[in-house]
Amino acid sequence: MTAEALTAPPLPGDTAALIAAMGARARVAAKRLSVAATADKAAALRAAAAQIRARVADIVAANAEDMAAGQKSGLSGAMLDRLRLDEGRLAAVSEAIDAVAALPDPAGAEIDRVIRPNGLVLSRVRVPLGVVGIIYESRPNVTADAAALGLMAGNAVILRGGSEAVHSNRAIHAAFAAGLVEAGLPADAVQLVPTQDRAAVGAMLRAQGLIDIIIPRGGKGLVARVQDEARVPVLAHLDGINHLYIDGAADPAKAVDLAVNAKMRRTGVCGATETILIDRAYPAPLAIIDALVAAGCEVRGDKGVAELSPHVEPASNGDWDCEYLDAIVSIAMVDGVEGALVHIDAHSSRHTDAIVTEDAAAADRFLAEVDSAIVMHNASTQFADGGEFGLGAEIGIATGRLHARGPVALEGLTTYKWLVRGSGQTRP
Repeated sequence: MTAEALTAPPLPGDTAALIAAMGARARVAAKRLSVAATADKAAALRAAAAQIRARVADIVAANAEDMAAGQKSGLSGAMLDRLRLDEGRLAAVSEAIDAVAALPDPAGAEIDRVIRPNGLVLSRVRVPLGVVGIIYESRPNVTADAAALGLMAGNAVILRGGSEAVHSNRAIHAAFAAGLVEAGLPADAVQLVPTQDRAAVGAMLRAQGLIDIIIPRGGKGLVARVQDEARVPVLAHLDGINHLYIDGAADPAKAVDLAVNAKMRRTGVCGATETILIDRAYPAPLAIIDALVAAGCEVRGDKGVAELSPHVEPASNGDWDCEYLDAIVSIAMVDGVEGALVHIDAHSSRHTDAIVTEDAAAADRFLAEVDSAIVMHNASTQFADGGEFGLGAEIGIATGRLHARGPVALEGLTTYKWLVRGSGQTRP
């Protein structure tokens, strides 16, 4: 099958049969990838990156269709920002693929080894998960990131993107698949579901024996549906209700810079801060509020915050549990680290939470006691990104406790098996 054939509009038919056929082809491709040499996988990724560079004009034109449709349908500014592709962003996509190609290959890596008293040599080695189904919304760059990470870890990938990015996803996938074919790897290693019929999602969730794990990346509605309906394991990426706590011992200049960057650098990313907590002992809370307002941010605050500035709107109870993904922030006054911990425990989505302080003891307590996938000290929550963590890219930020947590990249797309080497031992 050619790369372009995989992006063709779907033929009428049974959606379950379509997913079953894709899954069967993916399993064949996964078998081949599981023994593919690191050099071959890296060469395929570099070819895919080159194809994206060569097709920038086509991808930007496809994205323009999605942007026009999104504007017509009333997508928010933050959602449109997630959707938008230009030459600069596509250059970053290609660079991320090349970065993944240069990373150490996790497949086959030995985790540990032990020699038992009877002489048996036991080792654990990393192996691919198999066929990974990824269901995502909005961001077309996920098409490339997920494909690159999945392939480098030795997995076949089935992608199902959101309808708002359908043209962009198809254009990126066509370029990626062309790179695979050019490098001699099967195009079926990375497939894009060619229909926006929601039944395709259900078929993926029920594809036991064909898909080994599902990774949802999107809003609460998508993740809830996946977790409710899935018959295969799920690695959940939940919303980013992230907190930035300004401690009484925070440096005021750092506090202002971090608050503005954590909220306003890009409001539509999952690492954006949504709630700022300010210690009642902090001496300059108004400067933080004024800087956010000057940056174009709407501020909603509790009574103590609202009394500080006429630019603050009263916060509702729902604001503390809201992922705005927009230029809106909620701010609350708390009583020291203890108050921040209580608020975060009640409202955090366990994604990313940060403290700003020059008090080492306060920082250590915060880092130890906040139960989130990523916990930071004196750094913007916008660093919650696989690329910034040196992982090349990410499929998402896993907020659960099992299998992988935080940015899911190459290692998170593997499992392990035990190898036992003996010399004729029998068990007494």
